[in-house]
Amino acid sequence: MTEEKTADETVTGAWRAVVRVLEEHGVRDAFGLPADDLDLLEALHGSRIRLVLGRDQRNAVFMATGYALQSGRPGIAFTGKGPAVTNAVTGLLEAAYSAAPVVLISAGTAVDRRGAAAFQELDQLAVVRPLTKWAARVDDPARLAPMLERALLTAADGVPGPVYLEVPDQLLTAKIPLPAPGAVPAEGPVRPAAVRLPDDSAALRTLGAARRPVLLVGGGTRHIRRGLLERYADHIGAAVFATATGRGAFDETHPRFCGLSGLYLPEAARELWDRTDCVIAFGSRLEETATYTWPGRIGHDVPVVQVNVDAGEFHTDYAGPRILADAGALLAGLAGHAPPRDADPGWSESVTAVHDQVLGDHEDTLRELAARPALHIPEVLAALRDVLPEDLVLVQENGLQDMWSYSYPVHLCPAAGGSVVPSEQTSLGFGAAAAAGVQTAAPGRPVVALVGDGAFNLFASDLPTLAEHGLGVLYVVLRNNGYGWLQHQLDDRAKPLPGFRFADPDGAALPLREAPGVRHLTLDDKTTLRADLERAWKLCREGEPVVLDVPVRLEDSLFGKAPAGGDFPLLSPTGAPAPDTTEGTP
Repeated sequence: MTEEKTADETVTGAWRAVVRVLEEHGVRDAFGLPADDLDLLEALHGSRIRLVLGRDQRNAVFMATGYALQSGRPGIAFTGKGPAVTNAVTGLLEAAYSAAPVVLISAGTAVDRRGAAAFQELDQLAVVRPLTKWAARVDDPARLAPMLERALLTAADGVPGPVYLEVPDQLLTAKIPLPAPGAVPAEGPVRPAAVRLPDDSAALRTLGAARRPVLLVGGGTRHIRRGLLERYADHIGAAVFATATGRGAFDETHPRFCGLSGLYLPEAARELWDRTDCVIAFGSRLEETATYTWPGRIGHDVPVVQVNVDAGEFHTDYAGPRILADAGALLAGLAGHAPPRDADPGWSESVTAVHDQVLGDHEDTLRELAARPALHIPEVLAALRDVLPEDLVLVQENGLQDMWSYSYPVHLCPAAGGSVVPSEQTSLGFGAAAAAGVQTAAPGRPVVALVGDGAFNLFASDLPTLAEHGLGVLYVVLRNNGYGWLQHQLDDRAKPLPGFRFADPDGAALPLREAPGVRHLTLDDKTTLRADLERAWKLCREGEPVVLDVPVRLEDSLFGKAPAGGDFPLLSPTGAPAPDTTEGTP
């Protein structure tokens, strides 16, 4: 099918129109699998948009989510209809809970075939609506361009999230009117650079009265201007913590940064939460992992000031002023306000002392591990930081042993660094696939995916995709031959359940899936650890994906001493257990 642009700005074929609109909006990368007609590929041929052509629709939406989280721009994903859409639903779930601006564009049954037992017919809107900010089907050719523009705007506006647009088959050969070139603004909607609160507001009174403030940095701060949070923390004398999704927004080498909040809180930092008189949460939904083991007084005797762009993001279990504002704009507006009155003179000293102690405790742990013959996961993470450039982006899963990277400073994200983690849904395989999207969004930066072998094998059908597109992701695969978290739950049950097994790290090694153009190396010798990583990083710089197979023991886990507790380890209200460094077989 060939078509020239006519004077009245029409093109023949929906996919040509989609590509033209996306180009006009500055889209240069997309992910997915096309419908069987392949007209999308013809439309993309010769365009400025590169399609990362994947093997699995779920992986494609994960990739688009990683791209969106890293870049702040909409991640575009294409898919066919029917089962192709249902395959993509897990990706939409993760994008929704990650607040990632993803636009999923699918094929659909032609209007004259609906209800006629059409091939792969499905009420796709009913399937995707619960997981999207907006979902629509285009039946009128004149509506395609404006509805696609609305999808792009909606995905990124307010709290970002996924949207869905269905392009039915009757539009494949229709004449589609388009806006004239240049009609689309080069920039998005104009937003205020600063938001100022009324001088008599409860929020300002609460902030002004805080003597021992804690600043909690959430995922909603991911793309605000660098330095705003650090300057505000210094201005009010706050201790700073991050949620898992908020990592990378605040320089973790800063002397006020003391670790992650909730489930991953360093033990030395617990006293700060016990002593604080005000928590200021920027861009966080205050999910369960971020508030796990918070002292009961927080949100009751201790106010929680919440800052979010949408009222639906506020957690109403916690008392305190709530501010509807973009975090960056509010921080710019707060810059001129006086620091809190009567600040506790010893608070800042306590904060920096805790920061130093947390770092020192980790150095002590590394020295202890160095004297042991076997290689431990914290040593692998320390070596990654030593060998790779400072602007490393670490993409994570959330299993028994890759959970080590959630522990500060086992993994430390400096000002130049980046972090992409799963949402509270922790979809298995998300980090492995999202890393490809992150690398697409940041082609000049090192991207490392820290994943378990269970997650890696779910994703591995798309290993050839990375090789074909020159995406030099470094996969560090922690191999325990199965699903470690479930095995930990099983082993910790008071009543054994014989006949079931989820992981067998001492059994015969299960080979990780290989693919042409992807280098596989084994990482199990601490004496050659840095040399092995340097070799792997050299290959990645040249655009070659590398898989590092790291055999691990189940006891080498962040919560190795904590009793299993279903979704979470059973932590004492007085603090998390010390890391388990039990030595296994060398």
